[in-house]
Amino acid sequence: MSLPAAPASLLGPDGQPLFGRYAGQVGHIDWSKLAAPFARNRFWRRFHHKRWHYVALCTEQVFCAVAIVDLGWTSTAFAYAFDRNDGDMLANFSQDGLPGLSARLADHAGGSSSFKTRKSSIAIDSRADGSYGLTLRCDYLEIDAEFGPGAAPLLLATGPVEQGSVHATQKSSGLPLSGEVRTFREDYPLAGGVASFDYSNGLLARNTAWRWASAHNLELGFNLQAGYFGGHENALWLDGQVHALAPAHFIYDSSDPLSTWHIFTEDDQLELYFTPEGARRDNKNLVVAASRYLQPIGTFTGWVRSAPDQPKRMVTQMMGVTEDHASRW
Repeated sequence: MSLPAAPASLLGPDGQPLFGRYAGQVGHIDWSKLAAPFARNRFWRRFHHKRWHYVALCTEQVFCAVAIVDLGWTSTAFAYAFDRNDGDMLANFSQDGLPGLSARLADHAGGSSSFKTRKSSIAIDSRADGSYGLTLRCDYLEIDAEFGPGAAPLLLATGPVEQGSVHATQKSSGLPLSGEVRTFREDYPLAGGVASFDYSNGLLARNTAWRWASAHNLELGFNLQAGYFGGHENALWLDGQVHALAPAHFIYDSSDPLSTWHIFTEDDQLELYFTPEGARRDNKNLVVAASRYLQPIGTFTGWVRSAPDQPKRMVTQMMGVTEDHASRW
């Protein structure tokens, strides 16, 4: 069955979160009104409130990912462009921002987010017609992209977080894409490609880890996660609808992350093999924080279906990413 419609707010009149998976977009997210046992004081929320806005752009030639992250006490951003024809990472931008100044994160998926420093800028804009814009300027990489609206609804997932409080995320289906990516070596048209985005907003634990997989075309897509959020955000987009999936398992050799990944869900609705073509890595070990980040880029092959009694729909060489991420933040 497809998911129920998203509520207007994540909190009920009694301050209790409306946990579940829904189809559609929720309004403004304000965790300050949470009631016990999920309520936290303002000081705790200041350091545990994490938000990020991530966009993926994919064509036959190039795969790009852009993210703006607000950690509560500081901010960061990254972007990269990967040439699919020769496996080259054409640009790999990463920049920490000034606390409270560099990043402006939307308080819901229909808002706009931005990141700006003296030499770089990123803007993710939401428009009244349901489409989105992405503008990026940094060393060796420029992006002007437009995407959406999509034919399928957003996923809204909200649930509890161990040693944290609550978390919510909105994921898009595959969205029609246009625009251009410019690198030091070549310019890449985006027309005919597919975009997708992830907007996440939660009160997370000091130590947070996950594995993630995402890929989309305009007819089919999936989002899978195992880790801090359990299986709450696992979903399949198919035939214009979004369907809930059971917990996912990620099997791969962590000593050789560019080897094949095997990913499947416990409900017998998805089984995929992921073949990496390259990867973005970013490991940091600071005094107050640390992160280990790996995002392989590659293709998925296997099958999906909307229910255990439905016929399998084959997936062949679908471009997307996996991720293995652990943060002390």
